[in-house]
Amino acid sequence: MDEKLWEYRLGASGPLAQLFPGFRPRSQQQAMAARVAVILEHGGVGLLEAGTGTGKSFAYLLPALHSGRKVLVSTGSRALQDQILEKDLPVLLKAVPQKVRAVRLKGRGNYLCHYRFGRALREGVPHGIASDLQKVAHWAGWSREGDIAELVGIGEDSAVWPMVTSTRENCLGSECPDQGKCHVLEARRRAQEAELVVVNHHLLLSDLALKAGGKGDLLPRTDAVIIDEAHQLPDLASQYLGQHLGAYQLLEWVRDTRDAMLAEAPDDSGLLGACDVLEGQLEKWLQWGRGHLEGRREWRPDRSGPLETEFAELVPLVSGLTAYLSEAGDRGRLLDQCRTRGDALEGSVCFFADPEVVETKVRWLERRGRSLILHATPLDMAEILQKVLFATVPAIILTSATLAVEGNFSSLEQSLGLSGSVCLVAGSSFDYSRQTLLYLPEGLSAPADPDYVRQCVEAVLPVIRASRGRSFFLFTSHRALREAAALLRDSLEYPLLVQGEMPRPRLLEQFRRSGNAVLLGAASFWEGVDVQGEVLSTVIIDKLPFASPGDPVLQARMERVLAQGGDPFLAIQVPQAVIALRQGVGRLIRSESDRGVLVICDPRLRSRGYGRIFLRSLPPMPVTCDVLDVGAFWEKESDENLACN
Repeated sequence: MDEKLWEYRLGASGPLAQLFPGFRPRSQQQAMAARVAVILEHGGVGLLEAGTGTGKSFAYLLPALHSGRKVLVSTGSRALQDQILEKDLPVLLKAVPQKVRAVRLKGRGNYLCHYRFGRALREGVPHGIASDLQKVAHWAGWSREGDIAELVGIGEDSAVWPMVTSTRENCLGSECPDQGKCHVLEARRRAQEAELVVVNHHLLLSDLALKAGGKGDLLPRTDAVIIDEAHQLPDLASQYLGQHLGAYQLLEWVRDTRDAMLAEAPDDSGLLGACDVLEGQLEKWLQWGRGHLEGRREWRPDRSGPLETEFAELVPLVSGLTAYLSEAGDRGRLLDQCRTRGDALEGSVCFFADPEVVETKVRWLERRGRSLILHATPLDMAEILQKVLFATVPAIILTSATLAVEGNFSSLEQSLGLSGSVCLVAGSSFDYSRQTLLYLPEGLSAPADPDYVRQCVEAVLPVIRASRGRSFFLFTSHRALREAAALLRDSLEYPLLVQGEMPRPRLLEQFRRSGNAVLLGAASFWEGVDVQGEVLSTVIIDKLPFASPGDPVLQARMERVLAQGGDPFLAIQVPQAVIALRQGVGRLIRSESDRGVLVICDPRLRSRGYGRIFLRSLPPMPVTCDVLDVGAFWEKESDENLACN
């Protein structure tokens, strides 16, 4: 391992320091880059944890650019993609002697489809989105890449987007008359020619899912894959590498079939009637779900409940529509495409209607927004990931600020089916002993106590006041968040911002602008949020983020570990909660100049043996149980600022 080379390249006298005036050498970054370079050269799997402030994107991008290999980088957030392509790479490419082409590749739904766009113009759209379609028309005339993110004047949730973009199901493929100017094919061509391709986890996992099903691929073959924010990989793999069937997926097929019939077989009354009957039954199933289902539950098709009964009624109706399509499919390309989609959907419907237990998967039903979605999730992701990822790519690097539990990667390795990985913990460059204070309030009841949220609010009010607002209050449930919001409205003298009352970007914008706000957030604020400076000085966490034991996938996996003689709580729940907690804690200190107080209300940190695992997994912070120490912490900061001035 040529560590000296990377000490130079990422050192005070190296090319980056000369090109980039703000560059600051970090020994942790140099050590990580050296490890990345070895894996890229010799192959293998690397698990590299890089604490906040390490500069991990430079630590993997620079070796990738020097390697001469074709490398795919996958990130979990749009913000990190933008940082890599718009900030990091323009600097790093100047420090590399050879020319390296770097491109971003997105999923199909992010690109304008000329065929569907032209069809929308010809057939018209509902009056409410006609102006959005005109904006698309103006933009389509000059856009070279067809990336819908270029068009900022239309909301992401506009109903016009599904009408002018395609999905894998409704793409005409080689039969499309506009294939010659397809933005998706052009983007994939650029990715094939590039040495560095940047994607998000959604596209990476979609590609792996296609490979697992033997249905081709979306991404170019590469010599190496670097997965940033890789702590998300086990959960995302569970979401993507299974089977799924959504009510809206079926409704879209029915409605596309009706449109295709009107365009290519308007005299086929039998096909029209089959569409109408199936659509009515789908709406009936959806109505039952919206009225009787919250969240997730195990799917047992042999139950006699209304959701199961109404779903069983779908089976002959789906088969009936596919039978009509098998006769009408040769009357046009749209009907033929609907026939192909129908065959696949009929197989999924029959699978989820089959009462026979599938031992390797857990089937479950989810209400998501106004839709119902059926899932079949593999109990063990390791075998699938080995087949479609780890055994097919010579060099793979997983990195994140949070991969290890107590500095150990065994839990992650087990979940991914790995052994003998190259492991490294590159600690944060921040001085947590000076920059932070961890406050653990005393006297709180167990989190299961009905009065727990009120006790938490009372315990943290003095902390919020000592911090002069400037706080994130993070919750493990929306119920607790709403209860705390109601309590704080009457007792808080600072602006109160509550998740759900406005879009997330606007909440963060107002938080930064106000300078003394208190923001209440749930899951989406635990990670991927970067607020630097004194505007965020305190992070409060209501309780340890254990996943709900009622979740059907978690429940099935815990039963499996128990049947194998293991301890499911320590094997599954504790490691997952540790990583989630570390992500939440990571919101506090985002730069060398930040200072802040972390509050974890949960008394189990000290009353339960497993609490030590959580504490030992946190950065090395001074710990107190005395709220007066919080005030002293901020007084010390004021004294230091006065001394500096």
